[in-house]
Amino acid sequence: MAPVLTALSPERVAQLKKQARDRVDALAAELIALADDIHANPELGFQEIRTVGVVQALLSKHGIASQTGRAGLATGLRAELGGTGHPKVAIIAEYDALPGLGHACGHNAICTSAVGAALAVQSVVGQTLGAAVLLGTPAEESAVDNAGGKIHMLAAGDFDDVDAAMMVHPNDRDDLGQEGSLAARGIAFEFHGRPAHAAAAPHLGINALDAVLQTYNAINALRQQVRPDARIHGIITHGGEAPNIVPKYAACRFRVRAADLPYLEELAERVINCARAGALATGARLEHHDFAPTYQNQLPNSVMAELAGANFGQLGRAMESKRLLGGMGSTDFGNVSRRIPALCPYVQIAEPGTKPHTAEFEQAAGSAMAHRMILDSAKALAMTAIDLLSRPELVERAKAELAERLSTEKERRD
Repeated sequence: MAPVLTALSPERVAQLKKQARDRVDALAAELIALADDIHANPELGFQEIRTVGVVQALLSKHGIASQTGRAGLATGLRAELGGTGHPKVAIIAEYDALPGLGHACGHNAICTSAVGAALAVQSVVGQTLGAAVLLGTPAEESAVDNAGGKIHMLAAGDFDDVDAAMMVHPNDRDDLGQEGSLAARGIAFEFHGRPAHAAAAPHLGINALDAVLQTYNAINALRQQVRPDARIHGIITHGGEAPNIVPKYAACRFRVRAADLPYLEELAERVINCARAGALATGARLEHHDFAPTYQNQLPNSVMAELAGANFGQLGRAMESKRLLGGMGSTDFGNVSRRIPALCPYVQIAEPGTKPHTAEFEQAAGSAMAHRMILDSAKALAMTAIDLLSRPELVERAKAELAERLSTEKERRD
């Protein structure tokens, strides 16, 4: 029988939280330097070699050993932060950038907040009732093939010994992130036609680009008949070789999103049918495949959110909890949230209305407002981890809530 853990006293928890905050303050200059370094040297998913190197150097400087190559990913990272037994809390870092926009999603701030929280937790975890780990998860953005580092690390067992996970995400406001996220699939379409002289003998060709354009037109028509939460968006990745040659090959990629997995699968099949129609209309041959694993919709956890809200409040941030204006994105953290209780609040680094994946947000990710967000988030994550590690019943309540959400979801689906 597992030993019954007695919660630490409120006074002791408050002392540990103060120690954690003081630790972040003592490391503030090093953390800001790390964030600015990552911001100035953006790397795409699975290519974050330099970033992981500077993270490891800072961890090592402060006595934390780390491993890379997790789940077979060169930039997958794990660092044990100390403590023993359970509960065990994971602090999650992301660090990939966007093509052409750098850290326009603020992953430099996500990474540094996690590193700061890890260093703070490391200084007190031995005085709590559990253990903690830092997990560096590459390629959250769907900008590279087979993205979704958390999904690969889940499959490889990096979360098997973890009872709860937490991270933060920058935004244009402070919010507890209880809205969740959209489930998403990435589908690549390739059309194979037949080349011909576009002027002298176009009738001998099969135009693969026309098949792509028909696919686009069909999807544009489909958008009018989908649920308001759904999103379908794509790009042409290859359109032909020269205007005087009927394109023998053309390709496009689409990201399909919805608020729940069943509707995502239904909608993805309808999108694939649009491509089939494009192939049938032109005579081209269609091939398609998913270019990344499915990102599941995130399940929020009110137990963890309430703890985080109180801790951010102690730092002077009044966290909202209402619908995010402008819709939602997708994240591989959604897959984590369906395995273990998970927390991902949004913390402000930019003026209201400044949205991620823009040049303005990239600038904000290197600003003084982002620096403050990093320090506050590192403190709040560490304080929330201390709550969970000092009161094991909170982890059990969070797990019970997750089980209930999954059960309710299954009942609705059935």
